[in-house]
Amino acid sequence: MTGTLMADMGADVIHVESPGIGDSSRTIGPDKDGVHLWWKVMARNKRAVTLDLRQEEGQRVARELVDWADVVITNMRIRTLERWGLDWKTLHERKPKLIYLSVTGDGLGTTNENAPGFGKVGEARSGVVNITGFPGGPPVHTGFSHADTVTGLMGAFAVSAATYRRFEPDFDGELIDIALFEPLFRLVDWQVIVHDQLGVVPQRAGNQLAVAPGLVINTYGTADGHWVTITSGTPKSVRNVLQLLDLEVDEYMGAAARSDAREDLDERLRQWVAAHTAEEALIRMRELEVVAERVHDMADIAASPLFREREAIITVEDPELGPVRMAGVIPKFRQNPGSVWRTGPAQGQDNDEVFSEVLGMNETRIEELKSNGII
Repeated sequence: MTGTLMADMGADVIHVESPGIGDSSRTIGPDKDGVHLWWKVMARNKRAVTLDLRQEEGQRVARELVDWADVVITNMRIRTLERWGLDWKTLHERKPKLIYLSVTGDGLGTTNENAPGFGKVGEARSGVVNITGFPGGPPVHTGFSHADTVTGLMGAFAVSAATYRRFEPDFDGELIDIALFEPLFRLVDWQVIVHDQLGVVPQRAGNQLAVAPGLVINTYGTADGHWVTITSGTPKSVRNVLQLLDLEVDEYMGAAARSDAREDLDERLRQWVAAHTAEEALIRMRELEVVAERVHDMADIAASPLFREREAIITVEDPELGPVRMAGVIPKFRQNPGSVWRTGPAQGQDNDEVFSEVLGMNETRIEELKSNGII
């Protein structure tokens, strides 16, 4: 995800994987006629090479790629990288200004720094899963690779910050050390201080929040079987909800407000929404500037005028599937917008191009690497 996000913005990213089986991500998730779909998105805009890092010659070629690169991104076990001579210490000595992003389960320098790690364990450690779900029910993971993708986003931000500093005269490279639980933990930014100062352990609160910023936040079922989210984050937005329900402001806001204001308002909203279709409810709420939206599924997103206006979904030509739709480049740069120039590449698709043009290898050496199973 880190490499893909940066490639979307124009970075030249070379994805290195083993010959033969290749990256396990190539076969994750659903397929169409044997063509796996997720890889087409997760590896878009990258160049793909194969390299057997278990062999000394493969490690030697990898270090040649490091000489070319500004940034190295790894998510492998530390002892393995050390054994291959592709760890931070070795590469920093070789190229002092190198930026090196290490993603591990537990983080470098910890007791279990060499332990395997997966995103769901990171989610469990972060505190996010504990506060997701309904009171009395089990903790719930979100329905996607939450920790993995947020770690990728944090990684792209960190690499960009380090790259900016690279132009300082005393820049001595950078080791960026991210454990899979840390980005989500950082985003739930209130939980530590609340526990520290109030002794509170936040718990599951359904579609509300353990620490709610406003009087109204929940999802409500409509008369035609849909769901809408209604939220408030300012006094004005609460007043708009009260106007929608023909309720007195003083009864629900301020020092004299009823003690069960939140619960009563939530129940009244539930009844009001249940008496209207989603379209009826949203039209009325928009008239009063009540902040609300229907809970979108993917079919809703595909048909959404807003997503269309934002060009949030784009069409990219794929050599196996033809035209495929996927999320566009986010964030949007107006002056220097990113682009998607290819879907996830085939295994080793760019071997000849990268090894000849980037590393300057002649045809003889490339053929030798192929015959020896290095690439």
